Amino acid sequence: MAKVLVIDDEPDVLMLCRVNLEHAGHVVLVATGGAEGMELARSERPDVIVLDLMMPSMDGFDVLEELTLGDDTREVPILILTARARALDKVRGWRAGAWGYLTKPFAPATLTADVGRLERMTPAERDIVRADALRTLLGEGAA
Repeated sequence: MAKVLVIDDEPDVLMLCRVNLEHAGHVVLVATGGAEGMELARSERPDVIVLDLMMPSMDGFDVLEELTLGDDTREVPILILTARARALDKVRGWRAGAWGYLTKPFAPATLTADVGRLERMTPAERDIVRADALRTLLGEGAA
């Protein structure tokens, strides 16, 4: 199974993610903020990153940008897990390099399914999913 890094400042969300992802057979690392998450992403080389957008000091969009620009982290699939459900936030996340977007509250089974799917997909397949998501959000042909 995958090594999954969960970056979120909410202890309850971290625990919920850890328990469910470990139950599905994944190794789970947790970070309670953006800077810590980026450090772990670089040192531990996770297979998938689950990233919250709303965190103090360094928000998830900043983390996403840094990770997608890094030579050692740009190919790591990132699943955004956030309460921000507006289309504008989703478009921004997909455009910034996310390969998945899940809104809180979420079903733990959906989280584990999304992580498993991202783990199995090639970067090219993930790019197709991103393009399709943007087309859906922006209307056909606008991505």
